[in-house]
Amino acid sequence: MVTKATFSQELEKENIILNEQMLSQFEMYFKLLQEYNKVMDLTNVIEEDEVYDRHFYNSLTIAFEQDFNGLHLCDVGAGAGFPSIPLKICFPQMKLTIIDPLSKRMDFLKVVIEKLGLEDINILYLRAEDASHKYQEQFDIVTARAVAPLNILVEITAQLIKVNGYLIAMKGKKAKDELSDAKNALEICKLHLEKEINIEQSTNYYFKKISKISNKYPRNYGQIKRRPL
Repeated sequence: MVTKATFSQELEKENIILNEQMLSQFEMYFKLLQEYNKVMDLTNVIEEDEVYDRHFYNSLTIAFEQDFNGLHLCDVGAGAGFPSIPLKICFPQMKLTIIDPLSKRMDFLKVVIEKLGLEDINILYLRAEDASHKYQEQFDIVTARAVAPLNILVEITAQLIKVNGYLIAMKGKKAKDELSDAKNALEICKLHLEKEINIEQSTNYYFKKISKISNKYPRNYGQIKRRPL
């Protein structure tokens, strides 16, 4: 388990170096998470070391082999800000767009962004399938952590990604089953599994977008849910 005390050292092993400002930002983030979780349902994981392990460190596992500075990342269904806020702290030159339809959680993220002094972040109160038609192929990377089954996630996010960009899907214990179920969706949405990284109970899938997809995707959410690709 990665604790608050070992957080910096464990990240240094993966070539993610935290300065004093970044460490202070993570500490402030934890305090805000703890404070606001008393009045809204942000997370069931609230003990300090567990937050550093299961939220902060886990969010950064997708960056172990990638420098995100200079890229435009879109986090779909960010919830309490994972993985996007930890990534933004560590890669301040990354441009960030956060998409989530739930205004209370997004209002919390606005407070986090202000208190931590984070810049170049755009917040969109939209469902992913609606954002996909409005912001086609605008992002180098789209991330999603515990948002939807993979076959649904692929359809609602693929249109957002630039050709040669990536969907990074962070999955739990059912990752293999979800990958199998998403085979058809991945083919239709022109996403190719380039690599996967297994970390304890989770799996990070990196899907590369190899070409443009039909403008009829994504369909409206009712259709997607009734008849997944």
